[in-house]
Amino acid sequence: MKVFNLAFIGGAVDSAIGYTHFIASQMDHRFSLKAACFSRNKEINRQSASLWCNYDDFNLYDNYLDLLENERENIDAICVLTPTPTHKNIVCDALKYGYAVICEKTLCMSLKEALEIKDILDSKNGFLAITYNYTGYPMLRELREMIINGDFGRVHNIQIEMPQEGFIRNINGMPPKPQEWRLSDVEIPIISLDLGVHTQNIISFLSGKKPENVLALANSAGHFKHIIDDVSILASFSDDLIVNMWYSKSALGFRNGLKVRVFGENLSSEWIQNNPEELLINTKEGERIIKDRASPLRANIANLARYNRFKAGHPAGFIEAFGNYYNDIATSLNNFKNNKPFSPYTFGIKSAIQELIFFEAVSKSYKNKSQIIIKDINESRI
Repeated sequence: MKVFNLAFIGGAVDSAIGYTHFIASQMDHRFSLKAACFSRNKEINRQSASLWCNYDDFNLYDNYLDLLENERENIDAICVLTPTPTHKNIVCDALKYGYAVICEKTLCMSLKEALEIKDILDSKNGFLAITYNYTGYPMLRELREMIINGDFGRVHNIQIEMPQEGFIRNINGMPPKPQEWRLSDVEIPIISLDLGVHTQNIISFLSGKKPENVLALANSAGHFKHIIDDVSILASFSDDLIVNMWYSKSALGFRNGLKVRVFGENLSSEWIQNNPEELLINTKEGERIIKDRASPLRANIANLARYNRFKAGHPAGFIEAFGNYYNDIATSLNNFKNNKPFSPYTFGIKSAIQELIFFEAVSKSYKNKSQIIIKDINESRI
């Protein structure tokens, strides 16, 4: 199986997610990190390289444009791990140079930016994948396959929540100090671009349905009163699917309380990230069944060898889920180079555009205190 040469832009030792991407990308030996511009700070840039990439055939750059110019014959894909407000320009530059691009969510700050990226992607016949690591959990993938296979019957309600406490909890008696870019809301508040996109992505991943209208409320309850830090959404999706979403950074007691509940005609289920190895299934007969990777499984997804780096009973977690996702990106990149379809577990520009349409509607809803009908843009633009 081909190992793709990878380059990082961003993701230094002082970043929130860089080391996780490094571990996840190497986990199944589908990628090898061969070049990087981790940071504009030369000292941090070199420190990152010395810790992670202390081998002879690694090239370090102080400027990402120099990397793009010099590595075209060596690198298969560029991974963009800089703060979200910088994504659009870097992604566009990488696509213009002809690189395949992997980008940390959210792809960009607005629908307008996403459509600009889409135009360049199409003109270059390029490859773009966006990382949504939560869909890499095996039991969440098992749940999706059960829904697709019809085990639930018609799914009529999905409830998802992602409460966190990062903007309200004190650290050593003092208010937290988030990264500066997280403290400035634009058309779509940063919390929707940070947490909201995960919730909407999971809903679409599980159901395959599209949002049709939305009613939202938003609040600021944490230390930073000038930005939104709590959003509640009631939305209707196609085929009469009702969705309840709540995501927050002002929910004391929750480090990351991601939870998904699915209600169908025949079954319901619950999956909680803090206990990711177990999927609770409820039947019409009143049974409550707990499934894990070692259970007899209807869909036989979670017990695939690729998800069992070690046997069930030894829990797989967040970084393993991220590793699963990088494995899928490598599969999609290989398929792309051979004119084959993406893996169904990999998300690209279409997903990003649909999410930004949704969250622009969410913002209009709570600002106008009204329900917003979601108007899809012309399918040809997606």
